[in-house]
Amino acid sequence: MPIKLSALCAFGIEAVLARELSALGFESTSENGRLTVSGEWTDIPKLNMHLRTAERVVVELATFPAPDFDALFEGTLSVNWPDILPENAVMHVIGRSHNSKLHGVPACQGMVKKAMITSMQKRYKRERFPEDGPLYRVEIAIRNDIASLTLDTTGDGLHARGYRAEALEAPIKETLASALILLSNWRPPRPFADPLCGSGTIAIEAALIARNIAPGMKRRFSADRWPIIDAREWGRTREEALSRVTAYNGIIHGSDIDENAVTLSAANAARAGVAENIRFARRSIHHFKPEEMDGVIVTNPPYGERVGEEADVEALYRAMGESFRALNHWSYFIITSHERFEHLFGERAKRNRKLYNGAIKCYYYQYPRKKPIAVGSGEHLT
Repeated sequence: MPIKLSALCAFGIEAVLARELSALGFESTSENGRLTVSGEWTDIPKLNMHLRTAERVVVELATFPAPDFDALFEGTLSVNWPDILPENAVMHVIGRSHNSKLHGVPACQGMVKKAMITSMQKRYKRERFPEDGPLYRVEIAIRNDIASLTLDTTGDGLHARGYRAEALEAPIKETLASALILLSNWRPPRPFADPLCGSGTIAIEAALIARNIAPGMKRRFSADRWPIIDAREWGRTREEALSRVTAYNGIIHGSDIDENAVTLSAANAARAGVAENIRFARRSIHHFKPEEMDGVIVTNPPYGERVGEEADVEALYRAMGESFRALNHWSYFIITSHERFEHLFGERAKRNRKLYNGAIKCYYYQYPRKKPIAVGSGEHLT
């Protein structure tokens, strides 16, 4: 029987996620931070393993009016829980409420779990359940007296690829890094660079994209222990993903003025299995002068959020402008929350896009340039 599945993402990258879903064969409907598709339980491994820009995948179980606890109980009871949960399921309920009569979240969580257990009692003919099996994380979200029940299939967020054992302060999430790369329209084997690489996340995500490595191929998910999904489906999905990995002969540069950042980036790339595809080096932005005639830069510089950083960040942005503009055919894409970025950088972006890096409102400043191609003895721009 078809089920509704939603892929959740950061605000501002819904269109990128929609393209990912389309490439996987799903037609989606979109709202802020959520894209919904019609699917089957067997689609859960594919979505979790392949989506680069989603934060998690949830099953949409029910939506109903919940002006009081009786309605909340009955609405929850309408879900056929024994068809979803095994007898030993760990039933973990989380919740949130906004602008609703039922504003006490712990009481709402308790009522939802009571209804779930009541449903299970009718099927299994027992009063208590051991709850020593696989985890089922159910969320009750009430907004304007309308309740929604969802079941998380992911566990740790999809940004947790497993390669970043350590990170520097304020690292960018892997999911957002992938979104920035996909928004740049970079295509291998065109050279790629992040000259302020920090923990190496952007460069590593670029290498994973270049080699068509599924971002969730090496990790586990909440749903991989659910009896409703044949365990062999997870194995088949991983094997298929592995068969699609390709070689990459292009060049990805990662550099930073901080030697510790370079060392950490190299270690993270090794854990991700893409160390051979990235050249990391200790280099200041003043000395960022790639040998390649053209390429794409995607970077997440410091924003100057902390006291005392403002002057250093402003000097960095000026230096970035000088260095990047000297690269005739390189495109550059920069995310920052700094309100005066374009003024300091010295060039107005062709376009910008509002995005959120965690809770920080940012703008993604985009400076695309044409790639030169040789024609006969001369060159022209594509």
